[in-house]
Amino acid sequence: MPKNKTYCVTLKDGDEAELQQYLRKGVASARSLTRARILLMTNKGLPDEEITKTLQVSRSTICRIRKRYCTEGLEFAIYEKPRCGAPQKIDGRVEAQLTLLACSDPPEGRSRWTLELLADELVKLSTVESISAMSVHRVLKKTR
Repeated sequence: MPKNKTYCVTLKDGDEAELQQYLRKGVASARSLTRARILLMTNKGLPDEEITKTLQVSRSTICRIRKRYCTEGLEFAIYEKPRCGAPQKIDGRVEAQLTLLACSDPPEGRSRWTLELLADELVKLSTVESISAMSVHRVLKKTR
């Protein structure tokens, strides 16, 4: 027995045409295109079960997109909100310090720098709080 839909989607004037145009272009993320299809299918009155089978999305995804459209509008229903993410540890200053260090003479008793030695030295010099050998590798690969 289907649950009562809290948020019923009836697309506003122009929204359906805009979604159709958006899908025709096809130049967007797969998630955004799926969200557009969800809105169009719910507007046609298709049951959630049919939408989940057709688009292979969960029922909660359909409910979430429906709610976002009703409360925040078309833009918020289709596009993802920007994510803050963690601030970058390695900026231009750290890259320059690492490059200088890699080009300098290796520590006494060593014939060359290793990624682990470079990472440890950056921490000793208080350039960064912590850094992995893989991060050192990426910076050196990028800067050549």
